[in-house]
Amino acid sequence: MTSPGAQRVLDRTGSGVSQGKLPRTVLTALAPLAWGTTYVVTTELLPPGHPLFAGLLRALPAGLLALAITRTLPRGAWWWKAAVLGVLNIGLFFPLLFIAAERLPGGVAATLAAAQPLVVAVLAVPVLGEDLSIRRLLWGVTGVVGVGLVVIGPNAAFDGVGVAAGLACAATMALGVTLTKRWGRPPGAGPTTLAGWQLTAGGLFLVPVTFLAEGAPPPVGLPAAVGYLWLGLAGGLAAYVLWFRGITTLPVTSVAVLVLLSPLVAAVLGAVLLGQTFGLVQLVGFGLALAAIVAGQLPAPARSRDRSP
Repeated sequence: MTSPGAQRVLDRTGSGVSQGKLPRTVLTALAPLAWGTTYVVTTELLPPGHPLFAGLLRALPAGLLALAITRTLPRGAWWWKAAVLGVLNIGLFFPLLFIAAERLPGGVAATLAAAQPLVVAVLAVPVLGEDLSIRRLLWGVTGVVGVGLVVIGPNAAFDGVGVAAGLACAATMALGVTLTKRWGRPPGAGPTTLAGWQLTAGGLFLVPVTFLAEGAPPPVGLPAAVGYLWLGLAGGLAAYVLWFRGITTLPVTSVAVLVLLSPLVAAVLGAVLLGQTFGLVQLVGFGLALAAIVAGQLPAPARSRDRSP
């Protein structure tokens, strides 16, 4: 059913090669690190005014490539499960992020999206049956504050629709992450297969949304082609294979907090490549966000574990 060659290349980074938590966490962290390059690639290489088209090219070709590699289609209930996960993790996430970015300063939109670990910590209670952890909530708030200090400028403005879209963006992906953890993977489906299903479903959802919102695709020159290729292969296929593999093999709250790396990488690249300012306030925020990421990977204190059922 599956093509043994190329699928093993991707799935070996997603299944059994790294047995310890630290190597698996590092591999999973590569996904938000890759997503953090999206801002500089979009602003410097891609034609302006077509972010949804960029999201479409990031998702659908990568999903179809994964399907061609694995040659595995969903079966039974996994047809609708893959569709739901693809829409939540990708299809709805991109348009909501686009609305937030259009109506809010980029830093405000990134900070709202950084609330995802908080939402995951809350959703893990009814969806996964986990205890509500005050510790996770506090570190989640710390991460949001840290990201806010890094990326929100002094002239930040707030728009009701933009704020609602930013919070909905965090909520939809948080629900997608939590449901991915709950449903796991069907027998015989590796992380490449799961990523292919979701990327294809999310990409198909984005097709009508993109053309209704943005019209005809823009002309694509060599720099844009390089940018789209990077977003599709690194930010799309490779990143989502590692991300979904991490969700199914690591604690979901530990994976969720790794998304804070994305705005941090975007801020660093903006400072290094685009000459954007990075002062004391940003450094303090950077430290808070990193502390939240590290704390999210640590096991709960023994006293908390003893109280768990």
